[in-house]
This record gives sequence, C-alpha cells and structure tokens, in this order.
Amino acid sequence: MKRDRIKGHLELLLLSVLQAGPAHGYEVIAALRRRSDGELDVPEGTVYPALHKLEEGGLLSSEWDAGSTRRRRVYRLTARGESALEAERTAWRRFRAGVDAVIAGAS
Repeated sequence: MKRDRIKGHLELLLLSVLQAGPAHGYEVIAALRRRSDGELDVPEGTVYPALHKLEEGGLLSSEWDAGSTRRRRVYRLTARGESALEAERTAWRRFRAGVDAVIAGAS
C-alpha cells in the first residue's frame, strides 16, 4: 500500500499491534506486514519515529530488553494508549462507513 494512504492512520495501526502485547520495533513492522497479508510494508524510518512520538505522548512506554543478545527497545501500550486506541477505532469506523457510502455509488 502506498505510504500516503497510511498517513493519518499509523497511530491506530501501531497501537492495534501493541495491544496484543509488548514488542520491539522490528516485531511491530513484521506484525503490520503479516496481519495485512503484505499490504502494509511500512519502513523502519516511518515506524520508529512514530513509536517515539507515541511514547512521548504517554500512549506507550518502553524499556530495554535485557534478555536479548542485541539491545532492543520493547514498547507496550499504557492505559492512556488503550483509551486512545478505542477512540481511534471509533473514528476509523465512522470514516470507513462514510467512504464506503460514497464509493458504493448513488442511491
């Protein structure tokens, strides 16, 4: 999928992936790709800054994974992030319903 179509929806996508549990950046990227059957192939240069922004906003927390051979930052959803995710999902459903109504044709 073209990157410009993801704009504005990346927060929803990242929070949705992290709702399943803590993950480091590469796991998040792989989950986006896997869950979308390859449609969402979002580059690291897009995902990592977005993860940092979500953390700065209090929607995610992170810590270094001490058990890994490579240093990896592991992100997890905060309670504030859970609330934001639900709000984003509601907004997405309204938006999707509006687009579906328009592209379905004249009634």
